[in-house]
Amino acid sequence: MSIESRPRRNPDHGLSPDDPAVAAFWAERHLCTLTTLQLGGRPHVVPVGATLDAENGLVRVIASRTSLKVRHIAAAGPAGAPVAVCQVDGRRWTTVEGTALVSAAPADVAEAERRYEARYRKPHPNPERVVVLIRIDRMLGNR
Repeated sequence: MSIESRPRRNPDHGLSPDDPAVAAFWAERHLCTLTTLQLGGRPHVVPVGATLDAENGLVRVIASRTSLKVRHIAAAGPAGAPVAVCQVDGRRWTTVEGTALVSAAPADVAEAERRYEARYRKPHPNPERVVVLIRIDRMLGNR
């Protein structure tokens, strides 16, 4: 194969959540990391289970309302907090950059639990459960 005939890589790594290969990767069971910002601006990175809802442009993460990640997001106020969610499997990876809000609305939590169960397993009962709703601003990766 000559250099000219090789497929070119996407130099900015931009992906679309609607891409079937992206959807397939996000349907596989992979843990992710969620990066939030502490008050001083330092990153706080934790492992999470995350689900992609391309149709609505969202990533959802279930969490306990007392967790540090939830407190970081809530501290940003009603405009939301900048976050990143990453998953990796060998050379395949995606990073979702977005704006996160926390919801305790029963319908939002139930939908997040339903999606979590479909990707991972049935979540343990947690009366303190909330959902982190991340509006996708940009998706990067290598599929």
